Amino acid sequence: MTKNTSRGNLGSVFIYYLIEIIAGEKEDALPVTQYKKVEKELADRMGSWFRRIWVSIANFFKYVMVKGKQRFTVMLIPHSEKKIFNFQISFFTLIFVTCTLSIVLVGFFVLATHFTAVNEQNTTLTQERDANEKTLTSLKDQVASIRTAGSRFKTSMDAIMSAVQNLSTTNAQSTQLVGSYASFPADASPSAEGIRELSELTTVTNVLSSSTTNLDSITKTIASLLDLMANTPTTWPLRGAIGTITTRFGWTENPFTHAGYLHTGLDIAAVFGTPIVATADGEVTQTSYTSDLGNFVVIQHKYGFYTRYAHMSRTAGEGRGDKVHRGDVIGFIGMTGLTTGPHLHYEVRLGAQYIDPMMFLSIPPGNQSAIAISGGASD
Repeated sequence: MTKNTSRGNLGSVFIYYLIEIIAGEKEDALPVTQYKKVEKELADRMGSWFRRIWVSIANFFKYVMVKGKQRFTVMLIPHSEKKIFNFQISFFTLIFVTCTLSIVLVGFFVLATHFTAVNEQNTTLTQERDANEKTLTSLKDQVASIRTAGSRFKTSMDAIMSAVQNLSTTNAQSTQLVGSYASFPADASPSAEGIRELSELTTVTNVLSSSTTNLDSITKTIASLLDLMANTPTTWPLRGAIGTITTRFGWTENPFTHAGYLHTGLDIAAVFGTPIVATADGEVTQTSYTSDLGNFVVIQHKYGFYTRYAHMSRTAGEGRGDKVHRGDVIGFIGMTGLTTGPHLHYEVRLGAQYIDPMMFLSIPPGNQSAIAISGGASD
């Protein structure tokens, strides 16, 4: 008891001095004899502690070995009078067999799961393959349809280009199809079917691409024709397509002098005040009055066309430089100037050349019966 107490006191003293030295609060070290005692005490305690740990580990392994070598007897007793079958198995063997069976079961479960996933993936791939085959069949049908449509397109393009060339009034270069649908490949052998389909698609693409230039040319030509039609004086000059043509273009007798002369336009008789309209888009270049034409308006159109409207009771107010559109009212029927009655003297000129307005006038079929043609004179 005294020995243990002294050992405890020595340990306490050593720890106390060690803390004070580290903290710098005490500069004097332990006496040499007391230091030796403390060192021996620590060594004894450390040795005792390691011995106890080693003994505990040794006892644990000894216990395991004893239990592992313990044997169990397994007996298989049949219901008949046959011999009983029994065998002995150690605890180690039982653990080994159990671990082996566990590993086998886990591996089987993992393999079964993997096989199921692979099987599902194969099923999905098979379905995708079937869908791709259907798509390929549909693509083949579409290629055949494209070939047929391409042939019809070539025929239509040839007809359109021929018509455009006939309508063209310029020295534009010839617009012929660069591609040829005759180059479509014939049916190939089954082994070359994929190459044939690809070749057909490539040919169609090339032909349609080469046709783009021609289509642009056609579009420009049609746009020019539409612009020409919009600026050609084709509209009936009286609103509602009414009136009576009393004098046509050409040589006729002057109603005042009874001498022959060239009548340069159409005389259209109508009710006093009937609206007169522009026969095409253009720009007013003159609004004036003369003793023979009375109140008149001259409109300049594109492509060198001029139209003149004379014997108006009054104009609609447009002045020189004003833009007018087809169908705009520019004046009203009257009998100003040298005339025998209310009518419109309408002229068309291409440059300096007078042209018969009837070459351009478009009269709706429903209004043809309302426009009478008389042999009388109006000038």
